[in-house]
Amino acid sequence: MGRPPLSSRLTPFVTTIFAEMSALAVRTGAINLGQGFPDTDGPAEVAEAAVRAVREGRGNQYPPGPGIPELRRAVAAHQRRWYGLEWDPESEVLVTAGATEAVAAALLALLEPGDEVIALEPYYDSYAACIAMAGARRVPVTLRPDTGAAPAEPAAYRLDLDELRAAVTPATRLILLNSPHNPTGTVLDRTELEAVAALARERDLLVVTDEVYEHLVFDGAHIPLASLPGMRERTVSISSAGKSYSFTGWKVGWVTAPAPLVAAVRTAKQYLTYVSSGPFQYAVAEALALPDSYLAGLRADLLRKRDLLAAGLTEAGLRVFRPSGTYFITADITPLGEKDGVAYCLSLPERCGVVAVPTQVFYDDPEAGRSIVRFAFCKKDEVLAEAVRRLKEGRPA
Repeated sequence: MGRPPLSSRLTPFVTTIFAEMSALAVRTGAINLGQGFPDTDGPAEVAEAAVRAVREGRGNQYPPGPGIPELRRAVAAHQRRWYGLEWDPESEVLVTAGATEAVAAALLALLEPGDEVIALEPYYDSYAACIAMAGARRVPVTLRPDTGAAPAEPAAYRLDLDELRAAVTPATRLILLNSPHNPTGTVLDRTELEAVAALARERDLLVVTDEVYEHLVFDGAHIPLASLPGMRERTVSISSAGKSYSFTGWKVGWVTAPAPLVAAVRTAKQYLTYVSSGPFQYAVAEALALPDSYLAGLRADLLRKRDLLAAGLTEAGLRVFRPSGTYFITADITPLGEKDGVAYCLSLPERCGVVAVPTQVFYDDPEAGRSIVRFAFCKKDEVLAEAVRRLKEGRPA
C-alpha cells in the first residue's frame, strides 16, 4: 500500500488520552481519577425503567430516527422547567447517541471545508477530531488560570473577551462553547455569555453549546446561551443524561435548536448511528421528570467531593484551581518540582498508584498547559480518600 490507510485528517487522533490513561490504570491497578465516569450508578428507579422497557419490548427494535416521542417531550419540558426555553418536541428536539455524537453531527452538518471554528482551549479532545473530520479549521481561544489568585479560589480560569473578538475572521462559521467547561471547571458568567452573544449576532455566527454539566454547577449558575436575546435562532444546544444521572454508558444525548438547525443536524446524525439506545430512551424520559431534590442532592454530594479532593491535593503539594462546575479539578504540578504534565501522569501510577490526565494534550500550544493535570472527583469518598493518601505519601497501597 503506497498511502497510509488512515486519513491525514485523523492521524493526530489515533488514540484518545482517556483510553490511554484508563488502560494504564487497568495495567497498574491504580486508582483511576483520569476518565470522568462515576463509580456508582444513578437512581435505581431509572435503571428499573430501562429494565421495564426491555421486558415490555419498548425500544428493542429501531426507535424513531429523531428519538422516541416520550423523550423528546421530556427534553422540551426540562428546558421549559429549568430555563424558560420553549422547544417544539416534534421539530426542535433531536435525540442522539450521547453528546459526543450530537457535537459530531452538528459540526459535520453545519461546516464547509475551510470554515473556521472558534473553540475554547483546553478543549475536550473530540472537538478537535470532529472539526478535522468536517474539514474545518480550529481556532483556539485560551482560558488561562489566574496564577496570582489565592490557592483553591473558584473561577480560576476566565475567558479573555478581547482575544475572543480578535479570533473572528471572515472565515469564521461558528463558535463551539463548552460551559460548564471541561477540563477547567469554569462556568461562564452572564457578562461573558452576553459578550459571546453580541459577537455572534454582530458577525452572524452560529454557536454550538455543549452543556452536559448544566446541573453540576457549584459557584454561580448555568445560563444557556440560547436564553439570551437573539440567540435562540442561531444556537444549537447539546446536553445528555450521562453526567446529570450517572449513566454514562447509556449514551443518550439530545439537541435543541430551531427546526432548520435540527433538520440539518439530523441529516448528518442519521448517517452516523441512525438510531441508538432504544430502551434507555424511555428510562431517560423518566429521569428527566425526577423531582428537583434529586439534582440538588447530586450537586451537594459532588460539591462535598470537590472540596475533599481539593483539600487533599493541596495538602499533597499541588496548586489547585477549584472548579465552579463539572466534576474535574485541575492542578499545577510545579510546586512539586515537576514541569511536564505528560511525564508526571505517565509516572504517577507506578509511583503513587493514581491516574490523572495531562491537560497539555487539549491545547494547540502545549506550553500553555504543560504543568497542569486534571483529576476527576466523581468517585466514592473512600476512593478519593485513598487516592489522596497515596499522593501525599508518594506511594501506592
